[in-house]
Amino acid sequence: MSRSRSSLRRLVAAGGAAALALTLAGCGGGGGGGGGGSAGGLSGTLPGAGASSQEKAMNGWLAGFQEQHAGVKASYDPVGSGTGREQFLNGAVLFAGSDKAMSTDEVARAKQRCSGSEALELPVYISPIAIAYNLPGLSAQHLNLTPPTLAKIFNGDIKTWNDPAIAADNAGVQLPSTAIVPVNRSDNSGTTENFTEYLAKAAGGAWPHEPSEKWPLQGTQSGAQTSGVVQTLQGSEGTIAYLDASQVPKGMGTVAVEVGGEFVPYSPQAAAAVVDASPAAPDATDLRLTIDIARDTTQAGAYPVVLVSYEIACSTYDKAQDADNVKALLTYIASPEGQDRAADPSVAGSAPITDSLRQKVDAAINQISGKA
Repeated sequence: MSRSRSSLRRLVAAGGAAALALTLAGCGGGGGGGGGGSAGGLSGTLPGAGASSQEKAMNGWLAGFQEQHAGVKASYDPVGSGTGREQFLNGAVLFAGSDKAMSTDEVARAKQRCSGSEALELPVYISPIAIAYNLPGLSAQHLNLTPPTLAKIFNGDIKTWNDPAIAADNAGVQLPSTAIVPVNRSDNSGTTENFTEYLAKAAGGAWPHEPSEKWPLQGTQSGAQTSGVVQTLQGSEGTIAYLDASQVPKGMGTVAVEVGGEFVPYSPQAAAAVVDASPAAPDATDLRLTIDIARDTTQAGAYPVVLVSYEIACSTYDKAQDADNVKALLTYIASPEGQDRAADPSVAGSAPITDSLRQKVDAAINQISGKA
């Protein structure tokens, strides 16, 4: 893959319980294709699992895919990025969604899982990570927060909403003395990895932890998957949480983060600006189209608290039926129709990929094949 920057400038705006399986026309069990009808020439089961940030988009994608291929029983379990990747590497599912690129070890394991072939990592879901807070009376506006202030809030160093550091950037706002209750993911999460990476790179010494899928602090308020975070956020006044922007509940306020001396609220366009300024990851290939996000950018109008979520699949499957089904689903997801469907505010409100990125994604998808 070229190390040149991924051009995504033309993106447009258009998303503690048990995991919810998004299943269409039946449950897809196991990693292999079974019998079934042959609408559209395809049949069998197509199970996937992974990032809960993709849940709404994937629901829309599977619905659109089902319209074209009624003979395939496709499903997606939003168990979180880490669990989804593990299920893929263990052969329990045919594809995974992940808000984090695979590690060096996972890339090696994926080659074993994929019959000796390289795995695909396709950046087809791009969305801001919103920082949402529960303060009745302040939900209709964006509170301004600098990266160091955000880091101190989530590290537990700033404890009340009327702290001088918050007040300094929100002149004229009547801030309550309510206690701040940071909320994090309790499960291994690519959203957590993206958020802690932003804090580590943009907040300097105010965030003393390394980026990680696992939240680095103990004894915090938390929730499993995005749904659990939403429940905890809504559960009491004073909470603040990070979550995919498509799933911010009504009635919550959101943060505008400081970038280059200005405060930028989240939007698909602002997410596009930072992704557009980001180079390919050092170990990216023609199949693994991973991106090194510029978290500490000072570019005007950019919103660096963003996730680029990947679909992970094999380039070689043992069964031709599995290869055909995965290829068809990924082709639909990357298509203008699929991207526009997810971009619809009633679905996920994500940002469609550009034609230039789609060409690279389609070229990778076309490498998928089956042994028999």
